Amino acid sequence: MRMRVGRVAAAVVVVAAVVSGCGGPGQAGTAVVVGDQAVPLERVQGQLDAALSLHDPAELAARQVTPARLARDIVTREVMHGLLARRAAEEGITVTEPQVDAQLALLAQPDPSGRLGVEDFLQGPELRSWARDQVIAAQLGQRLVPGLQVTVDLVAATSREDAQAKSEVLARGGPEADALTANPQTGRSGLTVQAAASPGDAASPAFWVPAGSVVAYQADPRQNGWLILRVTDRRTDAPTDPAALSSLSQAEFVAIGLRSLQQTIDEVGVEINPRYGVMDPIQLRVVGEDEQAGMILPPAAA
Repeated sequence: MRMRVGRVAAAVVVVAAVVSGCGGPGQAGTAVVVGDQAVPLERVQGQLDAALSLHDPAELAARQVTPARLARDIVTREVMHGLLARRAAEEGITVTEPQVDAQLALLAQPDPSGRLGVEDFLQGPELRSWARDQVIAAQLGQRLVPGLQVTVDLVAATSREDAQAKSEVLARGGPEADALTANPQTGRSGLTVQAAASPGDAASPAFWVPAGSVVAYQADPRQNGWLILRVTDRRTDAPTDPAALSSLSQAEFVAIGLRSLQQTIDEVGVEINPRYGVMDPIQLRVVGEDEQAGMILPPAAA
């Protein structure tokens, strides 16, 4: 299903052994710890073996799908599963088997790009568990979108180094920061975006950080340009257009619900075994140390 591009992105046009590294979280033999719940290495390795058995190695190599990438995807899925279970319990979200069946039917639709999705590496109970998680995420999104709105200052950067420097300026505030946002060629000030009207943006990091935070990432990984956003206001009670809300798709609610887990990670903590990499707060997935897509600077201390 096609996801809509948001206003913010359009505003600037200018495994065990398969992954290197050693050591791990606080508990030996652990792949990841989500809050107080540990996922053992053996579980990740077992899922990796099962996923690899579903496809011809030559096909995976041709698609540049490596065991290391698959292992990171599995750890990411374990993180999301643990977080969604926690949020479902907190929010009183329940999922029926017919809802899981309907989600599986959506997943069965072919991807026009021909890319392999998560569902292509799962079967049986694991596939149903993942579909159940998608339903939970959609219900979270449906609860969170109404009233959700952020106001941001926006600045463009040309490289990671430029983005880092400008992010620090924006985080400090003051005349130098004002000068960055005042330049109409590379900045905008006071851009207000509603989640219901711009679901692509609502599934991005800036909607899920406290006011005063600065978020920087590549607007398009295929290009050098970076996007820096300083969140100046965040509301959960803004008037919402019912028509905009009713136009959102299941996939958009899923994406927003999953992105909202960014806050849950901050609350409960997630510790990744270094052999798999790190949890990237921008992509909200496990990546290699050198594959992090950006940065989030917290609000300046009062």
